[in-house]
Amino acid sequence: MSTDTGGVDWRERLAALRPARRTALYWAMVVNAEFLIVAGYYTLAVDVTLRDPLFAAIPFVWLNLAGWAVMQTDIPAASARKRAVAAAVAVGYFGLLVVFGGILNGPSGVTTSYLNVLQLPPGWNPAFFYSGSLFSLVVLPYKLVGFVALSYLVYVTALDAASALVGGVVGLLSCVSCTFPVLAGLASGLAGSGSAVAGFTYANSYLLSTVVFGVTVVLLTWRPGFGD
Repeated sequence: MSTDTGGVDWRERLAALRPARRTALYWAMVVNAEFLIVAGYYTLAVDVTLRDPLFAAIPFVWLNLAGWAVMQTDIPAASARKRAVAAAVAVGYFGLLVVFGGILNGPSGVTTSYLNVLQLPPGWNPAFFYSGSLFSLVVLPYKLVGFVALSYLVYVTALDAASALVGGVVGLLSCVSCTFPVLAGLASGLAGSGSAVAGFTYANSYLLSTVVFGVTVVLLTWRPGFGD
């Protein structure tokens, strides 16, 4: 049975995602360093106890997947017009993630604006909280980096769609293999907002958003259905 779709063998695309030995060694060193940092923090920190290992791992999963995806993905050649359209799609996508992902929120109702910086465990630190009369911000660095990476991948996907189909936005939305990860990325932001998934606890929403984020990153990096 042929696995070819649009002239591209899926097995070849999946094989291209496998890291080279040098890359695998690099990421092994990164993960090992992160483990030592987290272990050292919870060993040396006073009055800090790690009750859930997932709490410590989730930020690094986002950061590592984001870094891997950006390093793995090259920007295809395209005209200036297609780049502009793809950039507009990516910026709009980032805006939706920021809003539905809980980073940018409505006014908090306070009369005096204030900025609070919390010193949290590694991976979550530093967290910025801004409250103002017009809007409020809840910035977790790992989530912001993850959303930027997703937007970059959507930019590349939109360029591929513009080249393979009829044009930037139309091409992106008319390709099922492109649309699903875009929607999944938005679901990742929704799942991370805490109250977006009924019946789940706040901690479980972070776990769910991490799973969806990982699937989305792989799909957008793989981009099934497109030629090289």
